[in-house]
Amino acid sequence: MAAETWDSVPLAPPDSIFQLTAAYKADPFPQKVNLGVGAYRDDDNKPWVLPVVKKANEILLKDPNVDHEYLPILGLSEYTSAAAKLVLGPESPALRESRAVSVQTISGTGANHLGALFLSRFYSWDGAKQVYLSNPTWINHFQIFRNVGIEPLTYPYYDPKTIGLDYDGFLNSLQIATPRSVFLLHACAHNPTGVDPTKEQWQKIADIVLERKHYVFFDCAYQGFASGDLDNDAWAVRYFVERGISLLVCQSFAKNAGLYGERVGALHVVAPTKEAADRVRSQLAVLQRSEISNPPAYGARLIALILNDAILFEEWKRDIKTMSGRIIAMRKELRRLLTEELKTPGSWDHIIDQIGMFSFTGINATQSQALTEKAHIYLTTNGRISMAGLNSRNIRYFAENLDKVVRGEL
Repeated sequence: MAAETWDSVPLAPPDSIFQLTAAYKADPFPQKVNLGVGAYRDDDNKPWVLPVVKKANEILLKDPNVDHEYLPILGLSEYTSAAAKLVLGPESPALRESRAVSVQTISGTGANHLGALFLSRFYSWDGAKQVYLSNPTWINHFQIFRNVGIEPLTYPYYDPKTIGLDYDGFLNSLQIATPRSVFLLHACAHNPTGVDPTKEQWQKIADIVLERKHYVFFDCAYQGFASGDLDNDAWAVRYFVERGISLLVCQSFAKNAGLYGERVGALHVVAPTKEAADRVRSQLAVLQRSEISNPPAYGARLIALILNDAILFEEWKRDIKTMSGRIIAMRKELRRLLTEELKTPGSWDHIIDQIGMFSFTGINATQSQALTEKAHIYLTTNGRISMAGLNSRNIRYFAENLDKVVRGEL
């Protein structure tokens, strides 16, 4: 008899997003639309390899000095230092005072995990080990924190009545939470709602965070992708650093460089002093060593080339504008179709007020399921759509069916 039959292991449900993609791929309907995937598509509904990435790849291929040796435990230094400047700003006080610790991670997911693991081991909570996540948030956040023994709680964020930010509910949560609580904040292009605070609202959020001595866990997966401007999308992170707020930042180059499968990320922990940063760095190296030993080289080398070469960097910024510009154009066209042509009931201004890859349409689970089952439009049941899945060929079909489902005619 086997030593272990694993009879006590429950069958886990499949990941909802990947299940949605599999159902889309299996559907033979010619006008099917996939609005579930969190990856950029061009107007032909094809993955887009950024021209600047192609150039950087050619440079790497022709470099006789490139080898396949291990990277250092904390990653490629030319990459991590440039990535820190990108998100914190080249003139950041944290960089100037050598109190930012940067670690190369397995994309944003790995950064979230390593940041959560570090806090679980070393952060001194006033109460139980808990983290406040926005309601809603990226679904993976819950499992990432539970896996390291931190219990996720939620704070009000999305207001279904306005299809916008529940600003008062958010502020109230910051006020009533135990001092020194950990709050996970989306730096820009909130996933899944596309609803971001204004700069004035961020300032008030920072005031309360400082007053209550909370710790901020920034997740920054869409820098540049949200507005088309790298500096604008990093504003909240940089402002919080300038205010002296205790924080870390999880960074990903999946979306803004189209390097989804290369898993290029970074964790940046901003410490109060250089001495504290040195201690943090030493422990992050221990944690990283026990989990992956060394991060992968290829994607980090690509990004290091792009960030450290002025010409390639400018080209990358143009590529980012191409992607963000197409998504903004789809937002405007969808709102125009719904409001001006189809006269769809309700206000659809939230489509253009929201930002980034995703949009919360405001439709309910029954309506979302009807779109999938009857119109072959694949989206999550909470009404979230990936704007990147819309293009000039399918946007009218989607708008017409959204109109029908809102009117109860589908």
